[in-house]
Amino acid sequence: MSKIDYQNLLDNALKSVVKEALIHAQINGLGDGAHFYITFKTRAPGVVLPDFLRIRYPDIMTIVLQYSYNNLHVSDKEFGVQLTFDGRPFFIRVPFSALVEFKDPSVDFMLSFHPRGAAAATADNDMELPLDEKPGIVPDRGRVVSLDEFRKNRKQ
Repeated sequence: MSKIDYQNLLDNALKSVVKEALIHAQINGLGDGAHFYITFKTRAPGVVLPDFLRIRYPDIMTIVLQYSYNNLHVSDKEFGVQLTFDGRPFFIRVPFSALVEFKDPSVDFMLSFHPRGAAAATADNDMELPLDEKPGIVPDRGRVVSLDEFRKNRKQ
């Protein structure tokens, strides 16, 4: 007889909380100062991410849904959203199985997950260039993407 994987059962139940919060935001928007910090594994199966972000965040990335996001779409297994980086819109798709953490600091709420080991994820153009082939690009090992950083760099 196999053992019950309680961690997996718990993660799945808690991911349904994230899904419902995102559905609420999709339908009603984020009001009352709410904002979501969503941390995920960038190389998990099913993750769609622009190549330059996957290079900059090769393992884990945190996105913030607060003021500047569009086209939030939530399904049973994933969510997708359009975010702006360096003044240009990009679509990101994240399966719930790739989640590492979900926070809403406006109400001091946080969930942590334990994603399974991940295979390669989908790249924008199905072929990612190694860092040594992109001169001048140094991966940032940080986890939070600040849109203001991209905006400031663009104005210089």
